[in-house]
Amino acid sequence: MIQAETLELLEWHRLCQHLATFAATKLGAIASTNLPIPTSQSVSEQLLAQTKEVYQLESRLTTSLSFDGIQDIGDSIERAELRGILAGDELLAIATTLAGARNLRRVIDNQEDIPVLTELVADLRTYPELEQEIHRCIDERGNVADRASQKLSEIRDELRKLRSQINQKLHNILQAKSNAVQEQLITQRGDRFVIPVKASHKDVIPGIVHDTSTSGVTLYVEPNSIVPMGNQLRQTLKREQAEEEAIRRALTEQVAAVTPDLERLLAIVTTLDLAAARSRYSYWLKANPPRFINRDEQEIITLRQLRHPLLVWQQQHEQGHAVIPVDLLVSPHIKVVTITGPNTGGKTVTLKTLGLAALMAKVGLFIPAREPVEMPWFDQVLADIGDEQSLQQSLSTFSGHIRRISRILNALENEDEPHSALSEKLRAEVPSVEQTSVTQHSALVLLDEVGAGTDPAEGSALAIALLQYLAEHAQLTIATTHFGELKALKYEDARFENASVEFDEATLSPTYRLLWGIPGRSNALAIALRLGLKPEVVEQAKTQVGEASDEVNQVIAGLEAQRRRQETKAAEAQKLLQQAERLYKEVSDKAAALQEREKSLRVSQEVAVQQAIAQAKGEIAQVIRRLQQGKPTAQDAQQATNALNQITQKYQPAPAPKPKIGFMPKVGDRIRISQFGQTAEVLTAPDEDGELNVRFGIMKMTVKLQDIESLDGQKAEPIVKSKPAPAPTTPPPQAAPAIRTSKNTVDLRGKRVADAEIELDKAISEANGPIWIIHGHGTGKLRQGVHAFLQQHPRVSSYEPAEQADGGSGVTIAQIS
Repeated sequence: MIQAETLELLEWHRLCQHLATFAATKLGAIASTNLPIPTSQSVSEQLLAQTKEVYQLESRLTTSLSFDGIQDIGDSIERAELRGILAGDELLAIATTLAGARNLRRVIDNQEDIPVLTELVADLRTYPELEQEIHRCIDERGNVADRASQKLSEIRDELRKLRSQINQKLHNILQAKSNAVQEQLITQRGDRFVIPVKASHKDVIPGIVHDTSTSGVTLYVEPNSIVPMGNQLRQTLKREQAEEEAIRRALTEQVAAVTPDLERLLAIVTTLDLAAARSRYSYWLKANPPRFINRDEQEIITLRQLRHPLLVWQQQHEQGHAVIPVDLLVSPHIKVVTITGPNTGGKTVTLKTLGLAALMAKVGLFIPAREPVEMPWFDQVLADIGDEQSLQQSLSTFSGHIRRISRILNALENEDEPHSALSEKLRAEVPSVEQTSVTQHSALVLLDEVGAGTDPAEGSALAIALLQYLAEHAQLTIATTHFGELKALKYEDARFENASVEFDEATLSPTYRLLWGIPGRSNALAIALRLGLKPEVVEQAKTQVGEASDEVNQVIAGLEAQRRRQETKAAEAQKLLQQAERLYKEVSDKAAALQEREKSLRVSQEVAVQQAIAQAKGEIAQVIRRLQQGKPTAQDAQQATNALNQITQKYQPAPAPKPKIGFMPKVGDRIRISQFGQTAEVLTAPDEDGELNVRFGIMKMTVKLQDIESLDGQKAEPIVKSKPAPAPTTPPPQAAPAIRTSKNTVDLRGKRVADAEIELDKAISEANGPIWIIHGHGTGKLRQGVHAFLQQHPRVSSYEPAEQADGGSGVTIAQIS
């Protein structure tokens, strides 16, 4: 009973309804709404593994896991097993469900690293032959198709023929007796064909009256001449129905024969849909998978930035307020946490958030908290939240709390220790820790306003005894209270811890933040003063409270202020850390990009060098072939040499830039000594040997000019002792004759003068020496146009016809300056 009460108090049904909206099938939605709570940790871990693998699978797929075609065929399977005959749409639903399940299994089988889902669908039987047989016999509208049997096809051919004959006969009557009919219309009443006849002319068309219009002026008559055909049509329709029923019966028998496998198929598909719903809901919540810990192994309960899932839903779908997360970090030795603070501060919400988180982990849902999410597996989640006051049962607030707490203790009580003994201990307000040897259950107990609703002294004593009992019998207890005496339990028993909800006195509103290690303090007097209560009344109240209580509140206020300062510093440090990480990532990315760019440039340079080498080899080969043609002369050798020199200059890499020269150090200048990489001060000017004295630090030394440079990298001018006699000048060598290549030859044959001028101008602008212009003989107009263009071009110093071996008057050589 207390388990069901706890689920109701935590509003578990609302969370299940939210989960159902993420289900893809009707069966999945029903299962989500009635979600069972596992009774063993192994089942919870199995459910969590399913959720993780679906989450992982859907992150790989371009679309979410598809459940198209899967329907709730449970009632149809049950009726088939009871030898009922299924309708066509029910059979069609079975076929589409088989196909949908097969597609699901195919998707899962094609993926790796999802062993739990793979094992789940391993035994899934989808009976493709049954699906094909259903589709052969039932069309997409759920009707039995003509192709289902030869007999049915023949019956329907006969029906079509009979209907055609009846229609033809009635058309003839309508034309022949047009004055007696109300309108040219053939209709049906039941399975009989009729025509509308005027009531005043009913004797003109004798027959059976099947219906009358509302006004009574129209009779719907089946003429006597088609009655036999109508009877025959009715008999044929009955034969059709019998044949359709026989076909559906045969299909139903095939379904009944595999009922166990179909039931298992439905169970597997529902399990998959439920896992997919958990995964999608967890993704929507931005939740993370929990890890079940063992507190006996000194593991800490870690729930950072924990949010209430129902409040998240309210914020997203119902325009609710922003959700304030809480941090829950509980050491392994802590068994009881007492939360104090003002009303509406978020104490009860914290209890419900933790209770829902424990239940969500048990059913395989992720927890809406920041990673890592670590908590025990609680075999029971028991809560006393809210007011159970009842007028009908004559229960006060205190009585309602005590009855519910009694049910919680009954659920926890060990069989070897009768509950009556515990009740006696509680009545005596004596802690049970030192009096009995008990067995601790792995339960989470949530108590709201423990001990409230009665005399404060007795309520406080009862609350202390109850919490000490729960420290022995429950895995973890979280209790909210206003009793100041409960704050002291932490300093008497290491299993107790204090926490409080923060309250902003400046705004007179709660911040909903949970502060650990600091008990809550009373804010009633400060709030009363800010709300306008007379100061003298507040001062009088302070004297009633006493100095000790005021000192405690001041100490707590100091602790809270210190905590806020530490949190501010921690936030600043975290911000700096994030900035450092971001800068490190940016620098790393830029370094990687530069390395990639350097690699790309190196590759492109190597390709360019290889291309240049190949091109140079080709031009050298042309020179060699030209020398090999005929008898080489000295002039040919000179031309070949010059051509090779040009090729060398063209493809030889440019020399590295020489260091700047022109710096002459003077006394007092700052220079850099290249050998040591140190800066120094010049003490003396350079002498004839190029030596000078410098000082760096406390040391003095003599250095040479070639060993120093200016701070901007200029080398010093060398010392010139005496100007040597000028060497005899030799006349510059005569320019070697140019060699004609494909690069300096322009072929203009067949072009008009205007087009030739454009191409020629381009060749002249790119030329570094003479060019050979092939214009041919022809009519001579192209040659004249070329010569006229060369005559006026500023870069052409002269031009002349080529030698006879090079084309004679059909080729012109232009000297480019």
